[in-house]
Amino acid sequence: MLISLKNRVALITGASQGLGRAMAHRLAASGADVVMLARRQELLDEVSGEIAKETGQRVKGYSCDVSQIDQLEAVWQQVEKDFGKVDILINNAGSSARHPIDTLSLDKLQTDFDLKVKPALRLAQLASSGMKAQRWGRIINVVNIGAKAPAGGTAPTTMNRASGIAMTKVMSKEFAPHNILVNALCVGQIMSEQWVGYYKKDNPDMSFEDYIAMRGKPIPMGRIGEAEEFANVACFLVSDQASYVTGVAINVDGGFSPVT
Repeated sequence: MLISLKNRVALITGASQGLGRAMAHRLAASGADVVMLARRQELLDEVSGEIAKETGQRVKGYSCDVSQIDQLEAVWQQVEKDFGKVDILINNAGSSARHPIDTLSLDKLQTDFDLKVKPALRLAQLASSGMKAQRWGRIINVVNIGAKAPAGGTAPTTMNRASGIAMTKVMSKEFAPHNILVNALCVGQIMSEQWVGYYKKDNPDMSFEDYIAMRGKPIPMGRIGEAEEFANVACFLVSDQASYVTGVAINVDGGFSPVT
């Protein structure tokens, strides 16, 4: 199935590395112009330049701490001036934060909420106005499989990611009459730069390659997923081919989650 995103503009947060970078490349390769948001402008410039050169699409990075709503709104205004519209929004910002409940401070809970939930909501509010006017839009909220089946010691991330799934469902109900489709993608164990940190933290007596192979064994498919595999699912969901898919949270985890 050939997916074309020609004449679409996609905005992706957390876009300079990992899943965000893979999604930016995949959407640009399918014909979309791409707006990339992340904190480090120098990395954004490097990555956006590479993607633009490889795909021939317009790709531009904007430095922004999305947890700071005033920054986010200022960048949004600039994006509208530069690109004229946003057809596709992918909320992908946020790293893992894990604490036991009895040591989780309210400040840490709020900080995580400010990074994962507030900017996703605000960007959806900003983007949906133009999407409603043209009667076409796609929104993806990237969460994790722990949002559906949280393990102990995974707060506040799983708590706020569960909020992301609830927010997705509410948005899908309200935006469907305007042909704006909203879905969540639940990340399992996908290869990214974070795995280097996990390897150093665990400090196993084995090579990095053997460590990754070991971590993939409990997954039914027997391996850790690739960021490009995740990006392929996202690309389908933001395309015209996914015209009757909204309000769902799809696991991209090689069958690892105990729930559907």
